[in-house]
Amino acid sequence: MRNQALLLILLASVAAPAVAQTDRAAERRLEKIEAELRAVQRKVFPGGRQATVEPEIGPPAASAGPAPGVPAGSAVADMTARIDALEAQLARLTGQAEENGNQLRQLSDSMNRFKLDTEARLTAAERPAATPEQRPQLASEQLPVPDAAVLTSNGDADPEQAYLAGFKLWEQKRYSDAQATLDAMAKRHPTHPKASWARNLAGRALLDDGKPAAAAKILFANYEADPKGERAADSLFYLGQALTRLKKNTEACQVYTELQDVFGAGLRETIRKDLPAARKAAGCRA
Repeated sequence: MRNQALLLILLASVAAPAVAQTDRAAERRLEKIEAELRAVQRKVFPGGRQATVEPEIGPPAASAGPAPGVPAGSAVADMTARIDALEAQLARLTGQAEENGNQLRQLSDSMNRFKLDTEARLTAAERPAATPEQRPQLASEQLPVPDAAVLTSNGDADPEQAYLAGFKLWEQKRYSDAQATLDAMAKRHPTHPKASWARNLAGRALLDDGKPAAAAKILFANYEADPKGERAADSLFYLGQALTRLKKNTEACQVYTELQDVFGAGLRETIRKDLPAARKAAGCRA
């Protein structure tokens, strides 16, 4: 019996340091995990909020004491299991934090691109609209436009100002006033470079006003009087359209052929682009 008691004492003296050493290792692992978990929580829940993530495995319920026949090392095994669970939870939290950070970076990049695109659109919208090709580039466009009636009756009016007033009236679809202003300007200044523009636009005003016969006369007269004028080709093109509206398709096709033969590659881009459709509308041969 004395030998058995001595053996039990020796076993206890050997097991106690081993269990203590295991407990200390487990405590160090637990302390490390707790520190890392707090760091992850600060990253996931910034701003000083007291948000926490509870462990999925909690401590076992308190009991009065170990059950008879249960080894004393079961407490260490329970702690190891809890630590393993905490490590798994910490790994999941770390992965979630990294995924959230990546999503935030992507969202930030998308917002930056949206901001740049929006600024580019606003900048483009704030730029002045492009001037149509048929609009003359006149220095007088920066000046106030005189009243059309005054220009029509005033023989001393500046020809470019008079043309601009007629152009403004045409833009406003006041075709009769535009035609009168432009016709008066062309008659008072027949040799001015803008006279070709004025007669051409006067014909177009009549055409837009539903008067193709009167328009055809003015457009033909403009081409005949100044075949090298800046709007001679335009007058031929719109003369063809006026003749098409008058059901004179044969004559319209002859005008379009004249336009191509005389001006060819010198046609303005707008006329060159619209000519095939105009020939088709008149039933011209290809």
